[in-house]
Amino acid sequence: MESAKPLPPVSGRGAPTNLRPTRTGSLDRTADGDWLDVAEDVDGAPPPLRTTVTVERPKTIISRNTSPDIGFDRSINPYRGCEHGCIYCFARPTHAFHDLSPGLDFESRLFAKPDAAKLLRAELAKRSYKVAPLAIGTNTDGYQPIEREWGITRSIVEVLAETRHPLLITTKSDRLLRDIDLLAAMARDNLVGVAISVTTLDPRVARTLEPRAPHPRRRLAAIRKLIDAGVPTQVNISPIVPAITDHEIEAIMAAAAEAGAIRASYILMRLPFEVAPLFRAWLAAHYPDRADKVMHMVQDIRGGRDNDPGFFTRMKGQGIWPQLIRQRVKRAARQHGMDKSFPPLRSDLFRPPERDGQMELF
Repeated sequence: MESAKPLPPVSGRGAPTNLRPTRTGSLDRTADGDWLDVAEDVDGAPPPLRTTVTVERPKTIISRNTSPDIGFDRSINPYRGCEHGCIYCFARPTHAFHDLSPGLDFESRLFAKPDAAKLLRAELAKRSYKVAPLAIGTNTDGYQPIEREWGITRSIVEVLAETRHPLLITTKSDRLLRDIDLLAAMARDNLVGVAISVTTLDPRVARTLEPRAPHPRRRLAAIRKLIDAGVPTQVNISPIVPAITDHEIEAIMAAAAEAGAIRASYILMRLPFEVAPLFRAWLAAHYPDRADKVMHMVQDIRGGRDNDPGFFTRMKGQGIWPQLIRQRVKRAARQHGMDKSFPPLRSDLFRPPERDGQMELF
């Protein structure tokens, strides 16, 4: 059988396709030759794909987990979907809950939670609440482009700053510098830590790998500004993509050290169920010369599969290649003085927000 022709990339977007999730029973339409299938020949090219935002009103805002692979047990996602369009994003399958595609829908049909700060305040005010670091940016980026208009992430940080609650932020956007006033104040009491993700230093690679994320140099500049403001900041080489970005590890580490990062971390690329076919289509569109090599390396890391969902191994991978990556990161971290521990965040300063109109004293 003749192999399918690679789909052309969509300008300004990461996913080449918009296949809907099969696990929810959704069905995709297939072109059958009807004249409407080739309307482009009659009416011209379709208009550019625009981003839409739908308001989502959840009953609670703090998500909890018991995963042994990550260092926090609670997080907040101000948005669902992410306009950055990173092709490798492990959060893409979450759009299936809305019967939407993990492909182009995930990066263009977004959901915002404008009541997030109100819901957070209510949860923090409960007498049963136990304080521990809360993470933002673990599923989708809280500082993606729509944050500029919606400001939901800032409203959340304002509540955490007011209540002196410990906070962890992960982002690949310099947009968080807008909130540097809050972050610097929290940092003075060891209440915040920031991780800036830098996947590549090559703008040509970044333009297809994470098309709507800020330029890598802007992220490095954000590290410098945060460090200068006293905010402990690390670089997160995330993810490392075999045969695409792995050769840049040492260069990224050197650039981050020059920017002042106090620590370095990394994550090997993961390809959950619906993400793997999207990534394969992306490889066919942008790197057809090495597509097979990349996937062979991915499967070698993941025990012969596209993805290994198991605890303890899903973040680290298996085999020789992950061992070599770990050694390279450790060596570069020692060389640049980025092998320090992240400052522990304080939980003893927490002050519950108002409850029934009165401030909690204890």
